[in-house]
Amino acid sequence: MTTEPTASPAIPDNTPPGVPNANGEVARPKTSSRDQQQLRAELTRWLERQLPSGARPELGELSVPSGNGMSSETVLFDASWTEHGSVQSAALVARIAPDPAAAPVFQAYHLDRQFRTIKEVETLTSVPVPNLRWLEADPAVLGVQFFIMDRVDGVVPTDLPPYALAGWVAEGTPEQRQRLEETSVQVLTDLHAIPDAEQRFAFLQPHRTGDSSLRQHVADTRAYYDWIASDGMRSPLIERSFQWLDDNWPKHEGPTVLSWGDSRIGNMMYRDFEPVAVLDWEMAAVAPPEVDLAWMAFMHFFFESMLSKHGMAGLPEMLLPGNLAATYAKQSGYEPRDMGFYLTYNAIRYANIMFRIGRRQLLFGEMEMPAELDDMVGIRSELEALLAGNSPLTETL
Repeated sequence: MTTEPTASPAIPDNTPPGVPNANGEVARPKTSSRDQQQLRAELTRWLERQLPSGARPELGELSVPSGNGMSSETVLFDASWTEHGSVQSAALVARIAPDPAAAPVFQAYHLDRQFRTIKEVETLTSVPVPNLRWLEADPAVLGVQFFIMDRVDGVVPTDLPPYALAGWVAEGTPEQRQRLEETSVQVLTDLHAIPDAEQRFAFLQPHRTGDSSLRQHVADTRAYYDWIASDGMRSPLIERSFQWLDDNWPKHEGPTVLSWGDSRIGNMMYRDFEPVAVLDWEMAAVAPPEVDLAWMAFMHFFFESMLSKHGMAGLPEMLLPGNLAATYAKQSGYEPRDMGFYLTYNAIRYANIMFRIGRRQLLFGEMEMPAELDDMVGIRSELEALLAGNSPLTETL
């Protein structure tokens, strides 16, 4: 996997991770820092047990890609070994769940479920996913679950710096960005076409608490918020948002499909502005197709909004909700409905994540307690505008 090289900027302590500061730079949330040499030795010993006797695997130096990701650890390395009398080599990626002691973003990661989901997608669709090698579901090896996959050659729309500000997406032509948009939506179209998704991917949501996939999805989001706020520090804005969902529930929820969950272009690798790998499956679930479409639109809008606040020009013509819905309808034959509801719902989902990241900043001493807990949400003004019905995000609907 390759990304554009980026320098590590100096980020003011009061800039939340994931939010561009006045220079368009994005702070990274603090994560656990594994000793790279120790990790390399542990992976070498583990790989020796996965390969035939006498393979004698050797691993090169480990590296961690910059520019994306706020959750699971991604480690790149080259490996070689002997098999059937010949030397084999591969460029590999280890996807490792975060250290529970490092206050991770989510309460659980279940890399075994992610591995199974990717395998199903590879078998059932033409969606490009990395070739999976091995899964280690027993946390005894590294303390957490992990899996190994082949590295894919391509580039990623980076968070650091924001792809709408600099890099290959910003430097592309309008025609190239249109190709990126259409082929990215095609990924969602193909994923959502998997038949019997509710039964096939029931393992993603083993404890159902709703009578529909959307009810279950929202219940899981509410449970995530309750976990974040379990110490009594609660956000009035987020709690008011859940009431808004109940008051504005769509009459027609749409079909149940495999929802990638974190369906933003920053979680795909591209070559010539077309996807060559779909990554980061930790938020996968079953849900109506609008959940993925609206997440793709909202996450781009989030970066655009942050850049605009600092007087920076981004790519406001990209990934507009109405255009995404029209492209999806053309590709799939299904007309997305109630996109305003789903855009607001996805803002609530991201507000929860930002609220958790803010709590982590407090824990790590990276920020002081704000006067109002809602200021820790990170997208307060954007969410408030959506709840009030005057957000520019919905103008193209």
